[in-house]
Amino acid sequence: MRIGILGAGTMADTLGTRWAAAGHELMVAGRTASKAEALADKWGGRAGSFDEVARFGEIALIAVLYQGMPAALSEIGDALRGKPIVDCNNPVETEHFTLVSEPGRSMAQDIERATGGHVVKAFNLCEAGVWRMDPPIFDHRRLVVPYCGSDSVAMDLTRSLIADVGAEPLAVGDVRHALHLEAMAAVVISLLFGGRDPHTVFNLTDQSAADVRR
Repeated sequence: MRIGILGAGTMADTLGTRWAAAGHELMVAGRTASKAEALADKWGGRAGSFDEVARFGEIALIAVLYQGMPAALSEIGDALRGKPIVDCNNPVETEHFTLVSEPGRSMAQDIERATGGHVVKAFNLCEAGVWRMDPPIFDHRRLVVPYCGSDSVAMDLTRSLIADVGAEPLAVGDVRHALHLEAMAAVVISLLFGGRDPHTVFNLTDQSAADVRR
């Protein structure tokens, strides 16, 4: 399928690389044109403006740090209206590891409201290194990826993209559940900043497990 990648950072690079390898056609936009062009060359795709990339895709991935989201949404305008959108972002500040979004609302819902598209929250609970695993296998089992959204077509396409990186899709509800996935990401990010291995962020040693039980 045609995928518009909005953002040219690490998550865009990692997921785009996996999807290009799966045979999808990609177009990318980034705040730094040279980074977007480098990714397009890597994938055998094309680079363009945020508006062009949004209009190109049958589905779009928005992979933009929360600080740059308002500017990105302004450039996208209404180009994603009615389209499926995958949101892998987390509105989490890294001093106290709390959500910076409006209380009771998720970034996914804000993106949906701003674009008029159909947003699915997915890929937000693992660091990019996990998505580079081909496939992401832990204890001989595929990584389970929770995702949520309110549009059946967007959910079906996202399920396919999760499967394309070798993971197990797990639908967890409509877009209102994105708030819970983002809150969970705040916990994950705090653990990563605390030194946990991104590949085993929840694994505890026997001693630390005992400490937790106490």
